[in-house]
Amino acid sequence: MSASSERSVVLPEDLHARPAGALVRVAARFRSTVEVVFGEKKANARSVLAVMALNATAGSTVLVRADGEDAEQAAEAIVSVLAH
Repeated sequence: MSASSERSVVLPEDLHARPAGALVRVAARFRSTVEVVFGEKKANARSVLAVMALNATAGSTVLVRADGEDAEQAAEAIVSVLAH
């Protein structure tokens, strides 16, 4: 069974190497495909370079999309990482 989930989050800090690395480590725990969207840019949540290339800054809103059998849990976990 496949599911999808979308969540938005306001970033408390720039999405630089450290938070991008934490996001990638969390995304790797799930089977679902997870994507982070900022403006017109999209990034696979399993790629540190792709996430950093979004150039998302503190105070901006990003959208987290997850598709797969554990989409709800994956989206929640990614939002939790981004929100802290």
